[in-house]
Amino acid sequence: MHAGSDIVFTTNPQDVVNDPAIDIVVEAMGGEHPALELIMAAIANGKHVVTANKALIANHGTAIFAAAQKQGVMVAFEAAVGGGIPIIKAIREGLTANRIEWIAGIINGTTNFILTQMRDKGQDFAEALKLAQELGYAEADPTFDVEGIDAAHKLTIMSAIAFGIPMQFSAAHVEGITRITGDDVRYAGQLGYRIKLLGITRRTVSGIELRVHPALIPAKRLIANVDGSMNAVLVKGDAVGVTLYYGAGAGAEPTASSVIADLVDVTRMLTADPHSRVPHLAFQPENLSHEPILPMGEVHTRYYLRMRARDEAGVLADVARILADAGISIESMVQQEPGVGDGWVDIVMLTHQCAEKHIDAALQRIEAQSAIAGGVMRIRVEHLVG
Repeated sequence: MHAGSDIVFTTNPQDVVNDPAIDIVVEAMGGEHPALELIMAAIANGKHVVTANKALIANHGTAIFAAAQKQGVMVAFEAAVGGGIPIIKAIREGLTANRIEWIAGIINGTTNFILTQMRDKGQDFAEALKLAQELGYAEADPTFDVEGIDAAHKLTIMSAIAFGIPMQFSAAHVEGITRITGDDVRYAGQLGYRIKLLGITRRTVSGIELRVHPALIPAKRLIANVDGSMNAVLVKGDAVGVTLYYGAGAGAEPTASSVIADLVDVTRMLTADPHSRVPHLAFQPENLSHEPILPMGEVHTRYYLRMRARDEAGVLADVARILADAGISIESMVQQEPGVGDGWVDIVMLTHQCAEKHIDAALQRIEAQSAIAGGVMRIRVEHLVG
């Protein structure tokens, strides 16, 4: 794209990279390679870059931004996160007066659609996934979506922009929704919660939380009522409090909306005095913060626990004792009545806040009990208050 006029489409990216008449390169290849090599070559040739490639930015963004700063060019990537939701601009510009405290979002439409179907239609995971594929919400290979990888790419980018840290996708804790059952969705509803796949990044005194996993959210929260394939992101700033950004998180037209917005931004910058430009990023590569990513064992949150227990005296007391030994208190509990002739019952608990390492140790002991069948289902609980 020439700064004042032309848009050029080509099947040979090298033509664009080497053409001195082209100022802006829009990378639309997807994947990490050869997209990385193309973008680095474009930057080396003094060209600005617009991309929607979330995996590329999450894994190589720090090196890309450093190269861009050295060459005095811009890399714009609004479309890489949240589809048509201008969340990067909101964090980078709209909330620039704030110290960002945390971000939590539903940032994958496929998983949100599946969980909505499981709750509203009573479908199991496999049925809901099949429908998502038929409607075009899920790929033939849905791994990146249902295992949380796509959401983790987006969260990594938002975390870096919010906290001025390097892109560290490899350090993110990532869990998907494949283990969520209809029972979990139903029990969550009975307890006043809804299950969503959340991406959460939070600044703490010990480091930065960077985690993607299913979570129970109180049903009265606005974000708990974001259904279907829609996305929503909550951002907590110290001055403004909690703000919510909602919209279509994927699709050709929402993505194109963000790409065009980036093109307009870059073109405006091209016409500005280079000495008066505000840096395009909210941080500069040479001034990155090196706050550590907090190990998941050090994260503190509440938990939903579901276990299949033998219907006999003393089992519940043994479970409660194990939790108490680990310093974990029970907030509420539901015990289902056994079916006719069934000697096993579901026990569902909500705990108070505790460190993940303590719940891990307690669950290891609980699962070793002969009166507990199989593993204990554990889902984190997030209240998302200011």
